Amino acid sequence: MASKEYYELYRQSSIGLALIDTLDAMVHEGRIEPQLAMKIVSTFDRVITEVLADKVKARLSFKGHLDTYRFCDEVWTFLIKDANFKLDNQSNIQAEKVKIVSCNSKKPGET
Repeated sequence: MASKEYYELYRQSSIGLALIDTLDAMVHEGRIEPQLAMKIVSTFDRVITEVLADKVKARLSFKGHLDTYRFCDEVWTFLIKDANFKLDNQSNIQAEKVKIVSCNSKKPGET
């Protein structure tokens, strides 16, 4: 049975980078094999995608100035300047620059 592949976007999140740094250190110290580290990162890709889809129900809206957008390999990337985010609890967060990456929930060819 072929395993389902997941996007690797969350590897660049703060938690993903921390995981990869920790696994890299453990491999270099000889505490785990590189194959195990790769398996852990692959599991991370799957689990974080599933948990975010199933457990996170918060919503937000935002306004800003669209600086750049692109669509490549079924992935949208938006660069927003002077963004203002309004959260569910009505609090506001402002940011000078924001990068939003958006992918389909299913990869091309999946049913």
